[in-house]
Amino acid sequence: MTEDTFSLYDLQVEWLEGDKPCWCGAKAGDCFYLRGEHLEFPESQTWSIYTLAALLPLLPAKQRETSLNDWMSTDNLVACPDPNCGSRFRINRLGRRTFSHSQTTANPLPGDSEK
Repeated sequence: MTEDTFSLYDLQVEWLEGDKPCWCGAKAGDCFYLRGEHLEFPESQTWSIYTLAALLPLLPAKQRETSLNDWMSTDNLVACPDPNCGSRFRINRLGRRTFSHSQTTANPLPGDSEK
């Protein structure tokens, strides 16, 4: 059987205060975590669905190893999608964790025989 493990970074997404008011009720320092495919929110923190919609497409790429020359390796600040808000979000790579392909999907790896 082919080796079926892969690793992803855990991420912390942190809200940074901007130069304009925040209209969604967030406070500087609010954060959430992405561990594997699961979002974890600290108790009593809320996040706007519009903010999450802007951030979610970036998170799977930030979880993966990238070339040192790739902007995804060096850039970690994201602007709020509301043009009237000055907030920024910092995506921090934390530790890595290992996953098994066979435990995350029903599809076999190419070359593996059917079980």
